[in-house]
Amino acid sequence: MGPLHGLKIIEFAGIGPGPFAAMLFADMGAEVVRIERKSAARRSLSLLSLGPLDVASRGRRSVALDIKRAAGRDAARRLIDQADALIEGFRPGVMERLGLGPELCLARNPKLVYGRMTGWGQTGPLAHSAGHDITYIALSGALHAIGTAEQPLPPLNLVGDLGGGAMMLAWGMMAALWEAQRSGQGQVVDAAMTDGAAYLMAMLYGVKATGLWSNQRGANLLDGGAFFYGTYVCSDDKFVAIGPIEPQFYALFREKMGIDDPDLADHYDPSAWPQQRAKLAAIFRTRTRDAWCALLEGTDACVAPVLDMDEAPEHPHNRARTTFVTVDDVVQPAPAPRLSRTPAAIQGAPPTPGADTEAVLLGWGFGQTEVEALRTAGAIG
Repeated sequence: MGPLHGLKIIEFAGIGPGPFAAMLFADMGAEVVRIERKSAARRSLSLLSLGPLDVASRGRRSVALDIKRAAGRDAARRLIDQADALIEGFRPGVMERLGLGPELCLARNPKLVYGRMTGWGQTGPLAHSAGHDITYIALSGALHAIGTAEQPLPPLNLVGDLGGGAMMLAWGMMAALWEAQRSGQGQVVDAAMTDGAAYLMAMLYGVKATGLWSNQRGANLLDGGAFFYGTYVCSDDKFVAIGPIEPQFYALFREKMGIDDPDLADHYDPSAWPQQRAKLAAIFRTRTRDAWCALLEGTDACVAPVLDMDEAPEHPHNRARTTFVTVDDVVQPAPAPRLSRTPAAIQGAPPTPGADTEAVLLGWGFGQTEVEALRTAGAIG
C-alpha cells in the first residue's frame, strides 16, 4: 500500500524535476493523476520525453484536458478541489493566466499544498528567464566546484533537476502536508533548482569557511585533488573508485595492495598528492578492474568498481537488495529508501497520455453525462 496511500496529488505534465518528484510520491503509494495537454504532441518535441520508456513517469494515471477551454479548466479545478497537493513546473505566472493559480485553488481547497517547481524560483530578477540544470547549478556555486582543474563539468542533471529540484520539492511538500494536518491550511511551496543546489552545498560552504576548501578545482579532499579519493584506470581500461580517507582505512588499503613504498605512507600532505597519484596510477595499471575488486571490494579499504549502466543492475550487492527492477522489459531503479512496515512499490508503467481520462473522471466524482459533455465540448481527449 505504501506509506502515502490515500494521498491524492494532481501533477501538471512537464519535464525534468516535476515528473521525478511525482514519481517519488507515486512510489510511496500516493494516487498521482497527471493532467496532460489534450494534444500530447509536446512529448515528442521534448528531448527528455521517452513515452513508455520514461521511467520517471511511472506509477500514475493520465488525464488529457484542454485547459485553454473553459470546460477543461473547470474539470481541472474539480480535480484539484479533491486533491491534497498539486505539482506544476511552468514559468511563474503561467498557471495564474490559465485560471489555475494558487490563490484561486487555495480559496476553493484551503488544505491544498501547491508545489511549484522552477529553475530560478517564483521571484527574483531571473525568475522569468529560461534555463536548464546547468545554468541553475552555475548560480549556486555547485558547478564551479565540480570538474577538472581546467574546466567545470556538468554532473549529469543530478544536482539541479533531481537533487536540488525534485527532491527538495517533495521534501517541502511533505513538510507542508504534515503542517496542514494540524492547521487545516495549505500553502505554496516555491522550489527553485538554484536554491536547492545551493542547499546541497551546505556542508562544503561550511568547510570552505574553515579554510579547508579552496575555489581551485582538483585541489581539495573530495573533488579529485586527494590521490586517495578518486578513480583509477586499470589494465583493461575500466576504472575503480577509491576513498580510504581515514588513517586506518588507508593503512588497510596499502596492506591489501601490497604497497610498501615510503612515498605512499603519508596521505595527508597535499604537496605530495600529484607524485603519489602518479605512483598509485602505475600500480592500478598492472591488473584488471575485476582483479583489483576481487582483492579489495567488501573490505574496509573503501574500493568499488566503477560500473556502467549495464553492469550496475547485475552487481551481486545490487541484486541482493533488488536495487534495480524490470517493469515491462525496462530495467530501472527500485523505489528508495526502504520502509520496514509500509514499503514503497512501483504502481505501474508510465501511462499513455490521456489513457485514463474517463476512468479518473468517473472515479473522482464526475457523472457519465458530464464526461460525455466534456468530450462533446472538445475539453477532454
